Amino acid sequence: RGVDTSKVVTKFRKGACENCGAMTHKRVDCMERPRKVGAKFSAKQIAHDEFIQPKIISDYDGKRDRWAGYDPANHREIVEEYLKIEQAKRELRAQKLKENPDQAEDEGESDEDKYVDEVDMPGTKVDSKQRITVRNLRIREDTAKYLRNLDPNSAYYDPKTRSMRDNPNPNLKPEDTDFAGENFVRFSGDIQKHAQAQLFAWEAYGKGVDVHVLAEPTKLELLQKEYDAKKSQFKDEVKNKVLEQYGGEEHLKVPPKALLLAQTENYVEYSRQGKIIKGQDKPIIRSRYEEDVYINNHTTVWGSFWSNGTWGYRCCESTIKNSYCVGDNGKGSIMKPRIESEQPDGNDGDGDTDDDDSQEKAIKTEQPVDGNQQQQDAQSSENAPHAGIAKTTEPPVVSDHRENSAASHSGSSSSSSESEAEVSSKKSKKSKKKRKKEKRRQQREERKQQKRQEKEKSKLDLALEAEERNQQRAAELLRQDERKRPYNSMYEVRVPTEEEIEAYMMKRRREEDPMAAFIGK
Repeated sequence: RGVDTSKVVTKFRKGACENCGAMTHKRVDCMERPRKVGAKFSAKQIAHDEFIQPKIISDYDGKRDRWAGYDPANHREIVEEYLKIEQAKRELRAQKLKENPDQAEDEGESDEDKYVDEVDMPGTKVDSKQRITVRNLRIREDTAKYLRNLDPNSAYYDPKTRSMRDNPNPNLKPEDTDFAGENFVRFSGDIQKHAQAQLFAWEAYGKGVDVHVLAEPTKLELLQKEYDAKKSQFKDEVKNKVLEQYGGEEHLKVPPKALLLAQTENYVEYSRQGKIIKGQDKPIIRSRYEEDVYINNHTTVWGSFWSNGTWGYRCCESTIKNSYCVGDNGKGSIMKPRIESEQPDGNDGDGDTDDDDSQEKAIKTEQPVDGNQQQQDAQSSENAPHAGIAKTTEPPVVSDHRENSAASHSGSSSSSSESEAEVSSKKSKKSKKKRKKEKRRQQREERKQQKRQEKEKSKLDLALEAEERNQQRAAELLRQDERKRPYNSMYEVRVPTEEEIEAYMMKRRREEDPMAAFIGK
């Protein structure tokens, strides 16, 4: 299809198919039967080149063009079909005139289309005798309703019923508009009168008057006229009686306030002809709930903040609904207790350290110490961390050395034996106190180390208990109805600890475990 057969090739061309001789494909892609002697060597019956559709990169409209690739020359066949029908009509008319001229003149052109109906239109395969009517939605040349005004705030178009009740262009003159909405069918003519008559019939039937709109329309109309006349007469009588008794008839003749003040709160623009150009838009439909209501000095609404499974106010991060806003001072106050609880205590040795420090201060204040003894104490305190446990054996040696030095000093001086005894007793007391301090320090370190180990064990135990509680709570939530479950944001602000990860790995259920089905039993 589309092959140009006007050109005949008599010589093999370089680069053509070796089998058939066409330039549009190679021997591997040739669809012709393999020849005994190819066209390359025989140069006979060289095939025509195939027609290749051009690759046209078209735009949006070009891709959807229904007439793309259509040859206008094909329309000639349709013209010829109609010419044949016209020729058949003329022959039929001439034959009738020959047979009976009088009858042919009376019938006129009544049977001209007798044989036209038998002929199917080109491009269709439907029998012309079967008349199938399709619902005509809209003449395609007419503008659609929803294209009259492209403003999204204009008249609403219902695509299901294909109806547009309001006028899409209310600012135009009635004589200039082709389509003024579909409400004119409801509110034009005597439709309003008919609705009022129907309402009057219902009210009259409810009060005992046997009347119907469709069964007795004349009776209904007479009753309605009589009722309206009596009603207006009664209103006028009551009005006149009130005015006669109280006065004030002059206040009823005042023009409306809009004309007196000549101003309103609504902004409306008018054209020179008095038509509305801008303003009086449809009111925005608000929610039936209160919006943007700020209480207790808050600047945000309740529910603008979320933390630890509770809602709150974003301005102060308060999770209590009726609380008073304190501004930025209240931010982070909810997280402080958690941070303080997570911080390790500085005094792990219970209250012993404070007691020991107070005892040491009391001992220092009670006993005066000489300059040499202060230097020796400072040296001993500096060497204490390096000495370790061996420090307990050091004080006796120091005390002996001090006793010897004190004895030599006392021998050289003219002091009495009583003063020497007092000095030796003081030195012995100091050495005992040092030994007690060292012992207390070692006990404190042992207690701290023991508490660290207990804390590490207790953290894992607590994590295991928390994981077990989470699994129980998850099972309870899964058993509940989906509509009764509480809200869960599935969001956590902190990273899980190593103990929590270990507890999850220990407690999680492994589906590949053959004994997993017996765990919960």
